[in-house]
Amino acid sequence: MKKDIFTILTNEKLAKDVFKMTLQGDTSEIKASGQFVNIELSGLFLRRPISVCDLEGDVLTLIYKTVGEGTEQMSRLSKGDKLDLLTGLGNGYDITKCGEKLLLAGGGVGVPPLYLLARQLIKTGKIPSVILGFNSKEDVFFEDEFKALGAEVFVTTADGSYGIKGFVTDAIAQIKSWDYSFACGPEAMLKAVYDCSEKDGQFSFEERMGCGFGACMGCSCKTKYGAKRICVEGPVLEKEEIIW
Repeated sequence: MKKDIFTILTNEKLAKDVFKMTLQGDTSEIKASGQFVNIELSGLFLRRPISVCDLEGDVLTLIYKTVGEGTEQMSRLSKGDKLDLLTGLGNGYDITKCGEKLLLAGGGVGVPPLYLLARQLIKTGKIPSVILGFNSKEDVFFEDEFKALGAEVFVTTADGSYGIKGFVTDAIAQIKSWDYSFACGPEAMLKAVYDCSEKDGQFSFEERMGCGFGACMGCSCKTKYGAKRICVEGPVLEKEEIIW
């Protein structure tokens, strides 16, 4: 974990209530896709955890949804503004454990961490099938970015206004074969992906956090191997250890 001041390079709206922010600073502690940063915001006691979407040298990309006072404040920031970040938090995805035919499933703001993951996998010669799940067409983002990487991309919307009508699991049926999965999103989506196959995988959980680095124990959850803190031993858990 490292504390550093980052400078905002861009902050733009991508979709309904969804923003993309790029920042410049010391990213040396970010070691894996699936990790997150914790952002200090003016007048708020708790930092806000945001997953890492992409990383290029000292430039960090974050995608966030405005759901409360903290993210609303972030959406009003501009180029040149400074933010205090804790970086290198969480365990991230372990790409050394996966097979060759890969499924990546993301729902809503669970999509961003899968982008850096897909980019890393493709660099190793593995072409994943990526499912992006949203509520409606106005919520869709990063479809073209995943396609530009070379991934096979499926988009689902719950209301059928774009792509495949239904949920992430409705697109899984269109994928011919896969032997390992990576997923990130709401718990209901994660459980649906978990239930649709006996194949191994890694699941990134969303959880309310206090400190973000394991001191407060507020984000602990039960696993088959004992209690784990989502902010430290997570947010990524192995499929075999998850208790629903």
